[in-house]
Amino acid sequence: MENLREKFKLRLAENNYKLTRQREIILETILENKQWHFTAEELFSEVRKKEKEIGMATIYRTLELMSKLDILNVLEFNDDSRKYELYLKESHHHHLICKNCGKLIEFNDQDIDYFESELEEKYNFKITEHKLRFYGYCEKCSQEIN
Repeated sequence: MENLREKFKLRLAENNYKLTRQREIILETILENKQWHFTAEELFSEVRKKEKEIGMATIYRTLELMSKLDILNVLEFNDDSRKYELYLKESHHHHLICKNCGKLIEFNDQDIDYFESELEEKYNFKITEHKLRFYGYCEKCSQEIN
């Protein structure tokens, strides 16, 4: 967790931003919930438990900044909603997304990594990133639909 805090401080400094108290509280909240996929509203709710003075506009600005500085990944969905997650290079993963309830399930698959290597070789193309999402219905929603 300390590495991520230092990474954020360094990225801010490199881009001429300051680590304000509000940004620090927002970052702490995100780091406390490392495996969390969250909306701006969910983050706001958690941050308000610590600091009542932080407003929604500050949350949106900070999320935008953290995304720009590669601290957060933005997960955009077909319905124009957004969720955020920490950007951790060492934990590349993909998502299964329920179209009914919005549940997110992370997964890793070595076959996909192998497929990526095959694409690079076949097309003489260096892949620097990819985002893979599968949409469908989680177990609970599948049972409700049928």
